[in-house]
Amino acid sequence: MIRLRDAALAYGDRTLWRGLDLDVAAGEFVVVLGPNGSGKTSLIRVLLGLQRLTAGTVAVHGRPPRRGSDLIGYVPQHRTVVPHTPLRARDLVRLGIDGHRWGPRRSRPEARRRVAAVLRDVGAAEFADVPLELLSGGELQRVRVAQALATDPRILLCDEPLLSLDAEHQRIVAELADRRRREHGTAVVFVTHVTGARDADPVLPLADRVLDLGRLGGVRAGGVRAGEVRAGEIQAGAA
Repeated sequence: MIRLRDAALAYGDRTLWRGLDLDVAAGEFVVVLGPNGSGKTSLIRVLLGLQRLTAGTVAVHGRPPRRGSDLIGYVPQHRTVVPHTPLRARDLVRLGIDGHRWGPRRSRPEARRRVAAVLRDVGAAEFADVPLELLSGGELQRVRVAQALATDPRILLCDEPLLSLDAEHQRIVAELADRRRREHGTAVVFVTHVTGARDADPVLPLADRVLDLGRLGGVRAGGVRAGEVRAGEIQAGAA
């Protein structure tokens, strides 16, 4: 699904990471950790085709990543909705289906069915017609997950979607991503700001592997890819 080889990213004289080798297979859940400024969001941008590597290669489904791919779903950080935004929850999800398309769109009945289905899947059907500005942070993130799943993607990229959410909604959003990979074989790359076991509980127990960009030194040691650790190592180190 995803492959990076000897990948590096720098801005001017500042290198965020280098020597990154990463494979993410179908149905895998990979958590990306790291301090602020370590390049977590930049990695997501690379996979979305919005940012070029400084060195190395990246492939998504065997090809260079491109903007607007239906094969990739994207869940952003929680952001406050601009007051008086004239969109309901179902409208935001509909944008996930054809908001970026230049060609023919899905028929209205087909699109309506798909919107209803993904809202139901994430437990957001009851506020489908509620204006976005009236939704709580947790409700809005559920709708954004639905938007990301609207095209039935094979890869789900989550860029710190738990920020500013209460513990219950953190758990709900993390489990929605996990359920998607278990039931549909979707590969999940989940960026989180947490670095300690107590804070990371909603995410780390779900992870197959953890990539800690704060540890990435660009070398291999003992056959282990640089920066890559198991979830248990993070938890043990924070205990």
